[in-house]
Amino acid sequence: LIHKPTGIVVACQEERSQIQNREKCMRMLASKLYEMEQERLDSEVTGLRRSQVGTGMRNERIRTYNFPQGRVTDHRVGLTLYRIDAVMDGDLDEIINALATADQAEKLKSAHQ
Repeated sequence: LIHKPTGIVVACQEERSQIQNREKCMRMLASKLYEMEQERLDSEVTGLRRSQVGTGMRNERIRTYNFPQGRVTDHRVGLTLYRIDAVMDGDLDEIINALATADQAEKLKSAHQ
């Protein structure tokens, strides 16, 4: 049997009956197609994970906490707050709102392309 979209060729001559051989080939072909799809999905997920994880270089920093100046800077959105005590106490509303706004803007930008 030949799967035309992918070009996979499966042959089986183990049984005496042609019908049984064809059924066995169909099962083998389905198994190979399933395996190919799983590998494609796995590589896609791996690619997404790798794109989210940086190399740890200094230029990939997310946030800087400057205690002497009382400053917190989120480098992803360019937000600088001079309330480090409040941020350390858990008041992250401004940072979260800025990140959500930037995420929405990025999604709109990618949707229009």
